[in-house]
Amino acid sequence: MASMPMVVDRAEKFEKVCGILDRHARRASSLIPILQAIQHEYRYLPEEVLTYVAMSLGVPAARVYGVATFYAHFALQPKGKHVIRMCDGTACHVKQSIPVLNALRKKLGTSEKSNTTPDMMFTVETVACLGACGLAPVIVIDEQVHGQITPERALALVDEIKAQEASLAGASAVAEQPSAEVSHV
Repeated sequence: MASMPMVVDRAEKFEKVCGILDRHARRASSLIPILQAIQHEYRYLPEEVLTYVAMSLGVPAARVYGVATFYAHFALQPKGKHVIRMCDGTACHVKQSIPVLNALRKKLGTSEKSNTTPDMMFTVETVACLGACGLAPVIVIDEQVHGQITPERALALVDEIKAQEASLAGASAVAEQPSAEVSHV
């Protein structure tokens, strides 16, 4: 019975994954939508979850890893809550995308090798092309396109997100505080 707590912990850990698998009737043919749903839930594809998915679908783990690593959309490393994608295609590069990227990395303390902030709030990625060459240089923040971006505008957008997050954090902190009792004399 010593292994019982591990079974309970594992079941709790993968409860959301089991729900996703169940919604797709645990069909191996639904592997891509399953991985998309898992990434939406976790913001990346944890290794232990990929192994569990393979086992649950009855397919080799190599197949699941193959799909997860083939498509650029999938991430095997944790991403921040807000993902900033900087285009470095030809048009954006010529229109000075690198100074924008450098300003973002400097402000957020990220680098090419470590592209996610320690607080998991931001991930800064470069992409080959975002398909908005007429707006170069372009960044996409949380699926919202920002064209003709300058380092100053990019930093202002980051500051806006930080302010929104701070107000959300403040609002939830206030909501969590117990209400003060008022006594009437």
